[in-house]
Amino acid sequence: MIDLYTAATPNGHKISIALEELELPYEMHVLSLSGGEQKRPEFLAISPNGRIPAIVDRGAGGFAVFESGAILVYLAEKTSRLMPADAKGRSRVMQWLMFQMGGIGPMMGQANVFFRYLPEKIPLAIDRYQGECRRLFRVLDQQLADHEYLANDEYSIADIANWAWVRTHRWSGVEVDDLPHLKRWLAAVRARPAVQRGIERPPSQRALDTGADDAKAKAFAASARVIVETGQSKEAGV
Repeated sequence: MIDLYTAATPNGHKISIALEELELPYEMHVLSLSGGEQKRPEFLAISPNGRIPAIVDRGAGGFAVFESGAILVYLAEKTSRLMPADAKGRSRVMQWLMFQMGGIGPMMGQANVFFRYLPEKIPLAIDRYQGECRRLFRVLDQQLADHEYLANDEYSIADIANWAWVRTHRWSGVEVDDLPHLKRWLAAVRARPAVQRGIERPPSQRALDTGADDAKAKAFAASARVIVETGQSKEAGV
């Protein structure tokens, strides 16, 4: 049994999707990020950086893993699934996983901050991060032009990691209509039953894969703004 500490974010959904794909039994613990539950001492003992997601593997003596990329690798290696065993195949998966961890996630996260959450709109910052998202999306599109999935033709944790973020592109204010291979891949991954289950564990307050600006969207943005403006680093010394 695995304990999953999570919230309805792209990083959180990476792990619930992987657990559903791998058919591993898990118990979900949803943390209130706006309420600061990720900064409580009992969670910091599991995730020293005070961020979700994190897991505790009861079957491995209560072994804790934090950071979404590290969790994906741990689960893939634990089950010998979603990552090839050969050195080259494993490296391809790791390359595209790191592409998400170092590029897609941070750039889309900053696009969200400046486009959605901050009350003061700074055009230069919005253009900077949306433009970098577009560039990264083009890299994905080029890779997917010749491959069914990111690490060649086998679905892997690299697809899970990138898809969990890229599916929210409209929330970041970035369109992909002129990227046919990326659109094909987005639809193919979404069609997987385990993925559909995973993005509901837990469900988002609003559909992050739309660009709607309705009352629910504004309420969600306001909640996220609290975290952005007050900072997640003011409590518990981290």
